[in-house]
Amino acid sequence: MATVNDTKSTEADTQQPTQSATTTTAVVKRKPVFVKVGDLKPGTNGHTLAVKVLSSTTVLDKKGRNTSSFSGRPGAANTRIAECLIGDETGTILFTARNEQVDLMKAGTTVIIRNAKIDMFKGSMRLAVDKWGRIEVTEPASFTVKEDNNLSLVEYELVNVTE
Repeated sequence: MATVNDTKSTEADTQQPTQSATTTTAVVKRKPVFVKVGDLKPGTNGHTLAVKVLSSTTVLDKKGRNTSSFSGRPGAANTRIAECLIGDETGTILFTARNEQVDLMKAGTTVIIRNAKIDMFKGSMRLAVDKWGRIEVTEPASFTVKEDNNLSLVEYELVNVTE
């Protein structure tokens, strides 16, 4: 009978790989992929756009009841919401600006909107940026806005298809 000796180990099996404590991993950032307003679809998110602000209309400017410094939430003193018509050379869409975003979205400025999402409001598309997104004012763009293609005027309806 032949027996196999499993307890025998070689010198290569007993050596442990050593790692340096100073190992650093470089974070590789992706280049942003800019999309055009005309390519936006309902229910999508993560868009980066370079657009011009055509108009800004304040919808809600609500002062909070408790404006003292003892309030539990910072910034709870007032709520501002503005609807801004933004666009590029492919079309326009309504952008919902909230609180500090209202100050950046002035008519005539060019902005870069990062990580934007499409919200549906009464069957039409609105662009919005939540806490994970960013709005940056940039130098004026050279394109002319195509104002006759307003994506917010298109009404969508959710249809369930049964086979």
